[in-house]
Amino acid sequence: MTNSAEHNKNPAWQASVTAELAEVVSNTAVNAEYRHMVVNCSDISASAVPGQFFQLLCPAPAGEHPFLRRPMSLYGVSPIKKQVEFLYKVTGAGTRGLATLKHGDKLDIMGPLGVGFTLDPSWKHIVAVGRGAGLATLAPLAEAAKAMGIGVTAVFSARRPELLVSVDLFKLQGADVITVTDSESTSGPANVERILRQLVADGRCDAFFTCGSSRLMRVQQRLASEFSLPGQVAMEQQMACGIGLCHCCVRDFNVNGDIVSRRVCWDGPVFDLMEALP
Repeated sequence: MTNSAEHNKNPAWQASVTAELAEVVSNTAVNAEYRHMVVNCSDISASAVPGQFFQLLCPAPAGEHPFLRRPMSLYGVSPIKKQVEFLYKVTGAGTRGLATLKHGDKLDIMGPLGVGFTLDPSWKHIVAVGRGAGLATLAPLAEAAKAMGIGVTAVFSARRPELLVSVDLFKLQGADVITVTDSESTSGPANVERILRQLVADGRCDAFFTCGSSRLMRVQQRLASEFSLPGQVAMEQQMACGIGLCHCCVRDFNVNGDIVSRRVCWDGPVFDLMEALP
């Protein structure tokens, strides 16, 4: 965060995290469950990378008093426009407050926070597998991969077809999108594994990227181990401070056979796929 004392000691020092009042550009419903919000922001916020998140101080809806900030994955970013985007599901007091914001309103945001995804320029093609909120977290990967000349195949899972989000965004960036849903009985781990095995066999998977489903994560872990493929997972976890101080978001990871506790907000939220535990 901005620290004037540190800046005075080192004129070359630049803040990488900021808290600011961002101006809402739009806040619209995507479907029956999700809303898409775009805000104008500073250069610092607009430097966010895929996989990072922001802590949002949500306005209080009538009769409710959300106290803590809400962590929200980055859905999109434009350093040129100086904008960041969020895709959120209205589930509690905080997100109900977010849903009340209109064009021109102010929103207190803090970020960008956490460790994001890493793309290796030697990769030719990656596979992104997401479900639910994971579809929002993975969204910025499409543009980042395209900018590096890396092809993307996205496997998106949802309860019903109308709840699938990010499909058009990925397609706009040239990604191949495969959708599976509960209502069509195609979202089970066995079917997803069949799809992923075919992608590996076709030489279209140099790495796995995933978020949103422990069952699908385990499938990718098994395939990554079998075919010696790298992978990254964005972990979902309740957070309070978002900057590693409260230890609210600690989870266990298997690091070379040892169980290690790590803070999702500070050490992640993106981790090595093979170290993550369900």
